[in-house]
Amino acid sequence: MPAYRLERFGDLDSLALHAETPRPPGPGEVLVRVRATSLNFRDLALLHGQYPMSCRPKLVPLSDAAGEVVSVGEEVTRFKPGDRVANSFFPRWFGSRFPLSSASEQYGSDQDGWLTDQKVVSAEALVAIPPHLSFEEAATLPCAAVTAWSALAGIAAGDTVLTQGSGGVSLFALQLAKLLGARVVATTSGPEKAERLRALAADEVIDYTAFPDWSARVRELTDGRGVDRIVEVGGPGTLAQSIRAVAVGGEIAMIGFLAAGEPSIDFSSLFLSGATLRRIAVGSRADFEAMNRAVALHRLRPVIDRVFPFDQAGEAWRYFDGRKNFGKVVISHG
Repeated sequence: MPAYRLERFGDLDSLALHAETPRPPGPGEVLVRVRATSLNFRDLALLHGQYPMSCRPKLVPLSDAAGEVVSVGEEVTRFKPGDRVANSFFPRWFGSRFPLSSASEQYGSDQDGWLTDQKVVSAEALVAIPPHLSFEEAATLPCAAVTAWSALAGIAAGDTVLTQGSGGVSLFALQLAKLLGARVVATTSGPEKAERLRALAADEVIDYTAFPDWSARVRELTDGRGVDRIVEVGGPGTLAQSIRAVAVGGEIAMIGFLAAGEPSIDFSSLFLSGATLRRIAVGSRADFEAMNRAVALHRLRPVIDRVFPFDQAGEAWRYFDGRKNFGKVVISHG
């Protein structure tokens, strides 16, 4: 079977295709024919040596995939051949609190990922995918969508949510927040992206190139109150403004480090906000399954920017590294 391996961090030319032999599934395992994978910002961080967690070179990359079950090992009851599945981001985090153990291992950094034709995994590491989604659409869910779902935990109809930019997590957060009945204020860079965010039902869009002090604009749009939840993907370059934009007693869901800059946090602003800062680590299998029920009920469709064929995986990575995409970049395995 064909499988890609990233031989060296920092060198996309080292992404090499190998011929490998899949093993049959053992007890409790399934063999999955991978039909699509998708890229996340973590894949760029791994490539460029900026990932803050443990990682090993020469692994099969990518954490997100969808496919169909080819065969099952003994004692498997969750799935049968022909079932359409996606993987959980953490293969051994099934529910409850985030595990501070080997159960927190990740695909593509601690163990082989999904940029391969076939893969044997525990049946417990998979979820059924919503029936209305294609494999390409379902492959966008494991990291970005579940992260957005976790970031919105506790949001109720009438709450106001702020999203940042037009990456995968932010677009899923916009879609899921609207599904939950929230008002969404989105930030972006430029009128074209602003129009696309409005087309996805964003209630207000702030162009931060026109309003560099966008937190003040958030206050204006909320009659001085601020927003109940911020899906904070920028990190060092945006956190200080997020603290100024959040409502008293609101929450900042801390996810990423997309925006460059030195974090300059004013203690008084943080103290007076009364806000909760909560770090998001994607989510468990139970979170994924709960989200999929909502996605299926409302027939939500992920936003995909572009789909590349499997033999152009390197080109897909280079395109994604250009950071001009609006939505997810997907690799179709055929």
